[in-house]
This record gives sequence, structure tokens and C-alpha cells, in this order.
Amino acid sequence: MVNYLLMVVAELENLTNLEPEGGCDDPNFSYLFKLKCGRCGEVSQKETCLTLSETVALPVGKGTTHLIQKCKFCGRDGTVTMIAGRGKPLTGEASESGKHTPLMLFDCRGYEPMEYVFGSEWKAESIAGTKFHSIDLSGGEYVEYDEKGECPVMISNLRSKFDVVK
Repeated sequence: MVNYLLMVVAELENLTNLEPEGGCDDPNFSYLFKLKCGRCGEVSQKETCLTLSETVALPVGKGTTHLIQKCKFCGRDGTVTMIAGRGKPLTGEASESGKHTPLMLFDCRGYEPMEYVFGSEWKAESIAGTKFHSIDLSGGEYVEYDEKGECPVMISNLRSKFDVVK
């Protein structure tokens, strides 16, 4: 069992508190990333989609997980379970310093998460207090104008990594 913490950072211009639309533990927020088999090293060709609200029963024992998948190359089964409660919004201060912020923790057995894909349904707040909803980051950036604060707002240079944690 290895836990991987998804860490994100972006350049925020006149924005703060970037996070999934329903908060970091939003049960309907989709996490998209590729998986690498822990046995043969094969990386999935398509992204896997996980949400907190969708679980499946474990084939052995009593419990649930968010994904059970068989490696297409070697046939080994693996699971990925999401663990809520570790994520927090990316603040303007963290963005300025280039510090990655935790978003979600994944308990991976037989797989390693790779290449997180930013999607839609994010929210942020301008430095003037204007709330921006349904932000789509799938294009790699977001540009808008804050009428209340009379300033442009932008999200760019999106980056992510998976840190191994205990």
C-alpha cells in the first residue's frame, strides 16, 4: 500500500482560493489521471476517472474502493481508494511562492498515479472578493475580467505532481 498525495500549483493573477467547485472533498468532482502498473510498468493509454461518490465493493473482505482495474498488459489487479480530508485551496500566497498545495490523497495498491489532467468545475475568488464558478482548466488556462475589482484575473502555468506520503 502506497499513498500518493496529488499536489497542484498554478500562477494566479488577482485570484486566490482555487479549488474544486464543491470544495476539496467535493463528492462529484472528477479526478483524471493515467495509471502505471506496479508490476510491469505499463502506463494506461487513457485517463482513469475517479470521484468520491462512486465506489465498488472489494472482491475479498468487507469494504469498498473507488477503482478496481486489471492491467491490460500483465493482467494484475490493482485498486485506488480516495481518502478525503487532506486537500485545501491553492491560495495566492502559495501560488506566488510556487508551492504545491495538496488536493486529494490516493491509496494505491498495484498502481501508481501519473499525469493528472486538469478539467472543469473549479472555483476561485478574486482579490476584490468576486467569486468565479464553473472554471474550466482543461485548456491549460483561464482568463476573465473582474468588474467589481476592475482588474483582469487569470490562471495559468498549471502543474501537478504526486508525492508519496506515509
